[in-house]
Amino acid sequence: MFHILQVYPATDGLLYGGSYNTAIILMVIIAIAGAIVQMRLKAVTRRYSECPSPNGMTGREIAEKMLRDNGIYNVRVTHVSGHLTDHFNPQTMTVNLSDDVYSARTITAAAVAAHECGHAVQHATGYGPIKLRSQLVPIVNFSSRIASWVILLGIALMAFTQSATLCWVGIALMAMSVLFALVTLPVEYNASQRAVAWLEGSGMLADKELDGAHEALRWAARTYLVAAISSIVTLLYYVALINRRR
Repeated sequence: MFHILQVYPATDGLLYGGSYNTAIILMVIIAIAGAIVQMRLKAVTRRYSECPSPNGMTGREIAEKMLRDNGIYNVRVTHVSGHLTDHFNPQTMTVNLSDDVYSARTITAAAVAAHECGHAVQHATGYGPIKLRSQLVPIVNFSSRIASWVILLGIALMAFTQSATLCWVGIALMAMSVLFALVTLPVEYNASQRAVAWLEGSGMLADKELDGAHEALRWAARTYLVAAISSIVTLLYYVALINRRR
């Protein structure tokens, strides 16, 4: 947690300058880590996209079976264009599978389809974190659009009013995105756990194929972990920037 400290003027610039520089360094490190995770995820999904699923079922068929096995009949499996655009939409009650998953008969397709159905199972069973994330969506959609502008406007006004109140309002708005990113972590990891457990328990995948699906889902989950850390570091950067300008 970033603390605002009362210090003597002689050390004020050093303390806040050091915090600001640390935040910049952390942002660079996280950016590099994010790029590495994305490259690894693409490599892993590409590798298992070339490995046929032993059951011969398409991603759509895998998704439909997992939904039925979990007693879910009010969710449709649909197709969306794009790459890695797969998602579960609780508003339309649809599992949306991308070009690389919907009609594919590969380990990657099975893993991704089962993961998205894991979200549908979460929704059907009232899993707490996914309910909280859904409630946060409209708030975050609003706050994320204006948070940085509010902070920058507040910094500009500080030159005339000596008040940082507007800046801290912006920080509070940005903190909502951090909360959303943190809540997303258990949602994504739990969906992957449900997917792997079902793929194994239903006999869809076994041995090396199951290990491959698990590996692909682990790297996908790490993208959310990096995103969460990045949102925290970004928040700390703006806090340090405000303290530096005070």
